[in-house]
Parts: sequence; structure tokens; C-alpha cells
Amino acid sequence: MTDTEARRRAALAAGLERLIAAHPALAAVLAEVGPPEPRILEPDFAALLRIVVGQQVSTASAAAIWQRLSAAGGDDVSVFRSFDDAALGAIGFSRAKMRYGRALADAVASGALDPAGLVRLPGEEAAARLVALPGIGRWTADIFRMFALGDPDVFPVGDLALREAVRMTLDLEVRPDLPQAEALTAAWRPERSAAALLLWRLYRHRRGIAVLGADRPGATVAADTGL
Repeated sequence: MTDTEARRRAALAAGLERLIAAHPALAAVLAEVGPPEPRILEPDFAALLRIVVGQQVSTASAAAIWQRLSAAGGDDVSVFRSFDDAALGAIGFSRAKMRYGRALADAVASGALDPAGLVRLPGEEAAARLVALPGIGRWTADIFRMFALGDPDVFPVGDLALREAVRMTLDLEVRPDLPQAEALTAAWRPERSAAALLLWRLYRHRRGIAVLGADRPGATVAADTGL
């Protein structure tokens, strides 16, 4: 176990302990599904590109595209920049994803964006740096903050599975919209990342559908809403 994994596990356990002590609804979820695992990605170009690849596609599709890309060496920024449209199309990139991936690669290669350096910034400032790039919306920034930067207080309300899990947890009649989800989850500050991992696990448990926070790191089914 790496030092990063050990720290993340300890932080997640402590966060869950505080959440369930203060919120009976979350305590009931934990009793039903058990504790989630931390999700850890390196704070680099590859991790951010992998999240972009997973936007608005199924878990299986995202995994297949990423496997082809990494096999071709495209998880390296210099190699990715060398790919033409035909190469990226064969891997599975749409025209839009080509534009987004190249904008990200150019920003990293030029030094305009230092993914690892974002860990030194406040969460909202880090998110602002990310969403300034084409094709990176709030959902993508939130996922990178959670999994790569280790931000303990992120709840990606743009994730449909998470909003449905909020409905399940709070026994609501309908799934909350984005503003409602923001308001409902504000009570879970400053441990919203732990709550998100727990609720992804709940969704996976009840629906039997692979979702980002309950399966392997980088697997996604959610849409990037551009928040």
C-alpha cells in the first residue's frame, strides 16, 4: 500500500465516521452496503484525459476506448499530440472528444495547465482552472478533484447516479435536480467526497449497474453537465 493510498483510506474512514454520527440516513446506507473504497488516480494528464474519455458514454465503452488509447501510448501527452484524426477515430474518439483531448494536451504540454500543481490550490480555484478548458465541465473537474487531488469535500451533482442515490438515501419521491441536490448535500460538508463514494456504492448495490465511484477507478457512466 502506498503512502497516498494509506492516507486516503484513513481520511475516508474518518470522514465516514463523522458523517454517520451526524446523519442517520447515511448511517443506514453504510449499514446496508458497507464502507466504500477510496478511488485514487494520479494527478496528471492521463487521469484527466481518462475522465474526459468517460464523459457521456457507458462504462464498457469508456474502458474499451481507454484500453485502445493506452495500448497505443496515447496516455502520454506527447504521443497523444502526435495522433491525427484517423488514429483517434480508430481508437474511438468522437470529433468533439478529439478537440477536447487536444486542447487538454496542448495546455499541459505548454505549461498552461499543471494538473499535479492543482493540489496546491483551493478546490474552487482548481475547478475554475479546469473548466476554462474546452470540453471540461464541472462534473469532470469534480471527479478529478475527488480522485486525483484527494479533495475531501466534493459532491458531483452533475452525476445522475449520485442524484438518484440522494433520492434513495433521503427517501424522496423524485430525483432532485442540480440546485436541489446542491442544497440537500450541503449538510454533508466538509465530508461530501466520502458521502459521494458511499452513495455511488448504494446505487451500485441497488441497481446492479457499474458506476464510477463503486467500481474501478476511471470507469464512468455519468454525463458532464458543464456546471
